[in-house]
Amino acid sequence: MAFSSRLVRSFSMSSIQLALAKTPIQVFGLDGRYATALYSAAVKKSSLENTEKELKQIQSLFNEDKKFRAFVLDPTIKRPHKKAALQQILKVLGCSEVSLNFFAVVADNGRLAKIESIFKTFEKLMSAHRGEVVCEVITAKPIDDATVKEITGALQGFVKSNQKLQVSTKVDPSILGGMVVSIGDKYVDMSVATKIKQYTKIIEETV
Repeated sequence: MAFSSRLVRSFSMSSIQLALAKTPIQVFGLDGRYATALYSAAVKKSSLENTEKELKQIQSLFNEDKKFRAFVLDPTIKRPHKKAALQQILKVLGCSEVSLNFFAVVADNGRLAKIESIFKTFEKLMSAHRGEVVCEVITAKPIDDATVKEITGALQGFVKSNQKLQVSTKVDPSILGGMVVSIGDKYVDMSVATKIKQYTKIIEETV
């Protein structure tokens, strides 16, 4: 039986419900399998948006509360103890059965160290579910709103008419100049740093 199906079974669903709901995009790796199983469980419970809301609440607590974060990531705490404490915290937060069962499975399997990447992967699934295409633009220096608008307009041609482009910017001085753009599963490196590496390689090969 596939890993994801076993995980969905752990959510206490009937055998009739075991078929995984189709995700809007494919995600891979361990975090992808857990995020896919959570997405499927939420779809079958008709609680996608509510599950997303709960995960954001838990993620916020994880990012802002140092003690909670340290507890979740501490490998020396025994799984049953960590699971029980986590369940109590989630109940206080008012989380649903889907979220409670999901985190119980993650704790049981000793995969809480992967929770941040699972959060991010689930966000990608939900973004795709809403028809959003995530795009990140990395530049050596901050760019103004007018430039962001211009870049967004140029990138709009890479998405379908029914999709929404979500552009975020990031500053990384190490690229020296130009930009690095990732849009959906596409990646374009137009940075000065990369060009210098390419030119250097050509020179070394010809000398």
